[in-house]
Amino acid sequence: MHTKLNHCINIINKVLLGKDLQVRLAIACLLAKGHLLLEDLPGMGKTTLSQVLAKVMGLSFQRIQFTSDLLPGDILGTSVFDKNSGEFVFHPGPVFVELVLADEINRATPKSQSALLEAMEEGQVTIEGMTRPLPDPFFVIATQNPSNQGGTFSLPDSQLDRFLMRLSLGYPTSMAEKALLMGKSRRDILPKIVPILTHDELKRVQALIPEIKASEAIIDYILRIVSLTRVDNTFSEGLSPRASLGLLAASKAWAYLAGRDYVIPEDIQTVLPAVVGHRLHDQIGQHGGALVQKILTNVSVI
Repeated sequence: MHTKLNHCINIINKVLLGKDLQVRLAIACLLAKGHLLLEDLPGMGKTTLSQVLAKVMGLSFQRIQFTSDLLPGDILGTSVFDKNSGEFVFHPGPVFVELVLADEINRATPKSQSALLEAMEEGQVTIEGMTRPLPDPFFVIATQNPSNQGGTFSLPDSQLDRFLMRLSLGYPTSMAEKALLMGKSRRDILPKIVPILTHDELKRVQALIPEIKASEAIIDYILRIVSLTRVDNTFSEGLSPRASLGLLAASKAWAYLAGRDYVIPEDIQTVLPAVVGHRLHDQIGQHGGALVQKILTNVSVI
């Protein structure tokens, strides 16, 4: 299985050039059954990453363009009266696929943003009093523009906390951008990509992640990390138990990608910025890498 996963990573890296760390973190997020938030400027490859990930993993894919006039029913679906049967028939919305791309999620109003909360947390949606299960696997990738851009509605902390990871792709290196300019169009490459993993193989790997060993020393390291955020006045609020569980799950997924059946401190340190960066802010409400760096500097491994 590791051979197939490495093949997936290599294919994605041929489409999204120079972003190996972000690609591996995105796959780790999927394996850990989390959801992913991509925050960056327009045109950085956020949508491309989502599309190629769906392709190589063999997942059904649907893109929802979030706009200010988007309604919850446009996401979840709605019942329409069928004059032939004389009954209302439910028409599923685009959320009923395995990989949902919520594109520019912070351009929609909070009411529409919140339509994804139950789906992301419980793998189901309740519509018109009826609960309907979503596909398994179910993976949400949301993209958002920086909050200082016009026409955006900041995601509330309760929704940010539903995302296991937040990543930023950033500008490509000069060499990567040169290869991008001289190579084929990404739109020409994507249709030629074929699935590498089957559904059963992906679900089998996801089931293996919780079985990755984490020693008591590793658990204590995670507890020291979350404890610092709860007692240090630099942080306005400490990390929740959901965050500590997410950090452990992401570390196990990263260890699995590295070919190990046990977690080491370096796994935690690698996934830490992506897992806790969007969950932490200082006393004036600012998120930042400085908060993550403070954790890495001040929390001892032993």
